[in-house]
Amino acid sequence: MTPQRTFVSKLTGVFGFPVTPFHDDLSLDLDGLARNVDEMAAFPFCALVAAGGTGEMYSMSPEEIEQVVATSVKATKDRMPVVAGTGFNMTLGVDIAKRAARAGASCILALPPYYVSAPEEGLFAYYEAIGKATDLPLMVYSRDWAIFTPEMLARLAERVPTLVGWKDGQGDVRKYQRIMEKNGDRLAWFGGLGDDCVPGYFAIGVQGYTSSISNIAPKVSLALAEAGMKGDFGKLNQLMKRYVNPLYALRERSKGYEVAVMKEAMEMLGMPAGPVRPPLMNCKEADKKDLAELLKAYADMR
Repeated sequence: MTPQRTFVSKLTGVFGFPVTPFHDDLSLDLDGLARNVDEMAAFPFCALVAAGGTGEMYSMSPEEIEQVVATSVKATKDRMPVVAGTGFNMTLGVDIAKRAARAGASCILALPPYYVSAPEEGLFAYYEAIGKATDLPLMVYSRDWAIFTPEMLARLAERVPTLVGWKDGQGDVRKYQRIMEKNGDRLAWFGGLGDDCVPGYFAIGVQGYTSSISNIAPKVSLALAEAGMKGDFGKLNQLMKRYVNPLYALRERSKGYEVAVMKEAMEMLGMPAGPVRPPLMNCKEADKKDLAELLKAYADMR
């Protein structure tokens, strides 16, 4: 087993997925980020993801992403590894991966490239370049238009030796199960679309998932993973009904709410988060009222 594969084999349970706080003028709030990461790292997450999708990676410059990764690494105080996001295009993706390695990241998470109609060869070359940029383990986030068949993933894994983890962002558990069956233990498998997909992900055998709810209620995230890994779907369904489904129903009220709702919830709970950067959209006033009411259910799980 390669060192990269050994690393991801230990990532079980929950990835904390901190937002990137901004000031009102949309500049980085690194002090707020450090505070949030320090508090999250007190919980037994398997890793934290810096500058991922929930962290608004695509709204930041490479320099800002490096600052976010460095701040996150320092704030964890060696309590857990930090996975760093990268993407955009091949040139920027490679640059950001190198910056993340320099900043102390333990793993690279490659988000899809900008081009929505990339042919297989171009898509593979993009991931290969990012994989070769560092010696760190590479995880691919298969979201949006980065759609893979089981056979495509097998070809990509052969081409990119550092690729050892797969984060699903499609939410099609039937297809994901076939991908996992085809590729076996060549990769580590993670659920990545959202906390609301936890039952399906653990039913097909993922070893962990990435949680945006970890920002406001780490105990909920950890309880979801514990029930999922034990196959306790009765408990899992109770957690989904009480905590997850109402929150995700609110998040679905508008495009761009995936991050905005979490940031607004954090602000309501006294945590630094600030606004989202365009093209995302902040919460509407009417939705803020409903969110405040919804958060009452979380009082005993923070």
